[in-house]
Amino acid sequence: MHIVDVAIIILYIILTLGVGVWVSKKASAGLDSYFLGGKTIKWYYLGLSNGSGMFDVSGTAWMVGILFLYGVKSFMFMWMWPIWNQVFVMMFLAVWIRRSKVMTGSEWILTRFGDDKAGRASHLIVAIFAVVASIGFIAYFFEGAGKFMTVILPWDVSLTIAQTTLLNSEQTYALLIIFFTTIYTIKGGMFSVVTTEVLQYLIMVLAGVLVAGYTFYAFTDVEVNQLIPEEWKNVFFGNQLTGFWSGDYQEFNRLIDTQGYKMFGAFIGMTLFKGFFSSVAGPTPGYDMQRILSTRNVKDAAYMSGFTNLVLFIPRYLLIGGIVLIGLAFIAPQMAEAGAVTGNDLEVILPKVINNRVPVGIKGLLLAGLLAAFMSTFSAFVNAGPAYIVNDIYKKYFKPVASDRHYVKASHIASFGVVTLGVIMGFFADSINSITLWITSALYGGYVAANFLKWVWWRFNGWGYFWGMLAGLIIATLQFFLDQNKANLEAGTLMHELSEIPAIYLFPIILVFSVLGSLLGTFLTKPTDMATLKSFYTNVHPWGWWKPVRDYYSEEQIEKNNDFWLDMFNCIIGIIWQSSMILLPIFLVVRDYNKTWVTLAVFLLSSLILKFTWLDKVKHLETSADDS
Repeated sequence: MHIVDVAIIILYIILTLGVGVWVSKKASAGLDSYFLGGKTIKWYYLGLSNGSGMFDVSGTAWMVGILFLYGVKSFMFMWMWPIWNQVFVMMFLAVWIRRSKVMTGSEWILTRFGDDKAGRASHLIVAIFAVVASIGFIAYFFEGAGKFMTVILPWDVSLTIAQTTLLNSEQTYALLIIFFTTIYTIKGGMFSVVTTEVLQYLIMVLAGVLVAGYTFYAFTDVEVNQLIPEEWKNVFFGNQLTGFWSGDYQEFNRLIDTQGYKMFGAFIGMTLFKGFFSSVAGPTPGYDMQRILSTRNVKDAAYMSGFTNLVLFIPRYLLIGGIVLIGLAFIAPQMAEAGAVTGNDLEVILPKVINNRVPVGIKGLLLAGLLAAFMSTFSAFVNAGPAYIVNDIYKKYFKPVASDRHYVKASHIASFGVVTLGVIMGFFADSINSITLWITSALYGGYVAANFLKWVWWRFNGWGYFWGMLAGLIIATLQFFLDQNKANLEAGTLMHELSEIPAIYLFPIILVFSVLGSLLGTFLTKPTDMATLKSFYTNVHPWGWWKPVRDYYSEEQIEKNNDFWLDMFNCIIGIIWQSSMILLPIFLVVRDYNKTWVTLAVFLLSSLILKFTWLDKVKHLETSADDS
């Protein structure tokens, strides 16, 4: 690495640590201040922070790989998460969640099911899920950061004692980055996280613009059009994906045939099916929900969620599109010539491009930007997971009365524990992709049914929630262990056949068990107390099957929420709006100007529609002192 690039990275690390520690004194006032910033942070800062937290290195490396191989159709692969849950949150869920005035998603559950045994069971299972998810994501970042840094940096930093390698370079680099990030995250809580993430977001935007700009300097339009097949730029698809690579690049067709997405129509159908239920279920109890609960009022919660969509996708895909174009020009020939290309090869395209093909100065800024992406996402989860340990487990069940200073110190210890467990799990992960599939298709699959029903069905109770979540998580975890041990299973057995099925196609099985647990738990136990249901319904005011609650309090004339069809219409337009922000920078970078103009028109038209159907509605939301 050139001394200029090294200096930029060192300057970035010093600046981030300095800013994070400088603002950390604000976090000592108590748990509300530590985990939610005292609900005083402006919505646009929280939106930038939320967008920065979603701009992670491991996810970016994965997206570079699938865009490289599949072309623009690959944006639909992100529906596995599903990325358009952000659209559902923006349109109505942020308002529903923020009306609860609580600190965590687990505490929020008590407002739905009450504080009896059933409510506490549901409360505890959400807290456990949040902690497990945070640990899983930290493992995901550990794996991605180590793989990224070893390709970029030339130094061997492995730790060897008596000819025994205790830590390889990937693990050492990952531990160093985690150490630096943990310092300010644990010390400063939400204030440090948001402040540093806004700084990191600005660096990431600069990196994306510079990389995309560099491709316009390095390649002519003619060279780009000769390099990229026409089908690569085609967003439409049939039932099956067919290889479109030719000449020296035909090796990539074999990879398309073997990665599990060849039945593309069925795959997209499954992602749509999963995506709807996952999105209506609401954000998982993690950093996204913490940002919603940190806003000053319900109106700010809606604004923040919409702003997150607006600021995230265009700069991120300028960077991804630029890296992919450089990779297709310089890295693809080497990969095709070597033969036997694997999915893991796609994961290292990003660091290889940066290491070999990005000029001095831009390389340093890009590395700082990607380091910022890692640190911001990591810090967001380190801030979110311990909130559930301290507020929802330790404070509620073990130490209900203590000083603010005691709880803040407990938060420091919980944060350190979550990081340690995540790192340990990261040591045993074999690739980014395996953890990605576990989180998106398995772990989150167990979350969906119970959290969908809690919004829309009055009879659904705390025990139904508990057993629905538990059943889903057990099946999801079994699926993960099957996938990790399929090499040890005997060919032809049922277990081996199940292990060979791509995780996304097992979602219906996980969903069925979760629904069964939810229904049995609900109907075999008594309903939630009507007073609790009335308080929840009048406060949150969701749509769904709540007629018995309204009838029970008929003399009070509780108003029905009739916005279901408007919310669904807005979600459809919002998905188109979000997709246009992904496709616009890709088409621009690959010089398909006709599709760029069409995509820009779609973006402007969908923005105009949402102005009238969503933004004007948000402007008229009631806010009061009670919201804060």
